[in-house]
Amino acid sequence: MTNERSAGIVVYISTLLGREYLLLDYGKYLDFAKGHLEAGEDDRTAAIRELREETGITDIRLHPTFSREIEYMFRDRKGRMIHKTVVFFAGETTSCDVKISHEHVGYAFEPYSHAIQQVTYKNARDVLRLVEEHLTASQI
Repeated sequence: MTNERSAGIVVYISTLLGREYLLLDYGKYLDFAKGHLEAGEDDRTAAIRELREETGITDIRLHPTFSREIEYMFRDRKGRMIHKTVVFFAGETTSCDVKISHEHVGYAFEPYSHAIQQVTYKNARDVLRLVEEHLTASQI
């Protein structure tokens, strides 16, 4: 079995109506920006680089006290079992001008109530729920 590590960011913007979360459309599922760590990168550096590559967003401010890891297993195209760990950060941007990469077919900023219903995978919904709870608690 191969172990892989990736990093990503649950991106949000603050609007007059509240937070809206960036969902990326990968064609078959909706998820957050994430990708593999490159040689010598730490988790935060990789997450910021992946966000820039996948969305063009460069003005991200990571929330200083939020990070969560998820783990899952899958088979790659060659049929090998992969154990994947992904660390997610929460980050605020003021950029609504997203330039999606070749990996995506679209994007949307959605309020939490819609985003939580649209994210495809349960583990990603769990991360989104934790981000929303953390940010709400941080405002108190």
